Amino acid sequence: MKGARAWLSTVLGVVVAGAYLIPVYWMVVTSLKEPGDIFATPPRLLPAPATLGAYTGSVLGSPGVLRGLANSTIIGLATTLVTLALALPAAYGLARFRIRFANAVLLLFLVAQMIPAINVALPMFVIFSRLDMVNTYAGLVLANCSLALPLAVTVLRPYFLTVPGEVVEAARVDGCGHWSAFWRVALPVSVPGMVTVAVVSFLGAWGEFVFALSLTTREEMQPVSVVLAGLTNAFGTRWNDVMAVSAVVALPIFLAFLFLQRFVVGGLTAGATKG
Repeated sequence: MKGARAWLSTVLGVVVAGAYLIPVYWMVVTSLKEPGDIFATPPRLLPAPATLGAYTGSVLGSPGVLRGLANSTIIGLATTLVTLALALPAAYGLARFRIRFANAVLLLFLVAQMIPAINVALPMFVIFSRLDMVNTYAGLVLANCSLALPLAVTVLRPYFLTVPGEVVEAARVDGCGHWSAFWRVALPVSVPGMVTVAVVSFLGAWGEFVFALSLTTREEMQPVSVVLAGLTNAFGTRWNDVMAVSAVVALPIFLAFLFLQRFVVGGLTAGATKG
């Protein structure tokens, strides 16, 4: 009976995974087709012949796409670093110190994760306009951090709760201050959570569209998500080019989960159950 259930679960998992992977497969196949083969009837499941023209022309040969990829990389890395720099001490403080309104702060972080980005895009644009932060990396990074920081603190806090108070006090007796105990004792325990937060923060900033569109009015500052949206217009769409750029944009996401899946899933699971 157990073997039948395991077999059924495996088959169901394969079916669900296949359903999710079909669009990805069709994206890659379309990017390798000639323009005239995209709307062939019946649809061709394999490109015949396969061509890399869309990649060489619309990715490597497009300054706008390359600039967008560079902008997204800069914004994603900066968002990750700033989020970790702010979330780690905040999560440690909420976990180890007796703060009167700690529960209210945690509730605020949870509520913040439920607010759609579109609801704060306009107020953020008004504020950043007055601060001359529109069309700047700093503005985009701060906007992305407003989405990443609440989740980061929520994930990291349970890791610091697992550090026994006696260990921290022993470090204090040995001459460590609060910051020294944080770096030497608590931080190594939170490595899985740090990896999780880093991956989620980077990928969130990499694919973010609402802030990227509302806070950039100059093409040279637009991330690749906005550049990709601009490839579709009222005068026609070269779908093989769009799919080629989409495949390149999706590549970091695929690689991150391919090599760091164990850390991401384990970090989110542990963060949800500890403490």
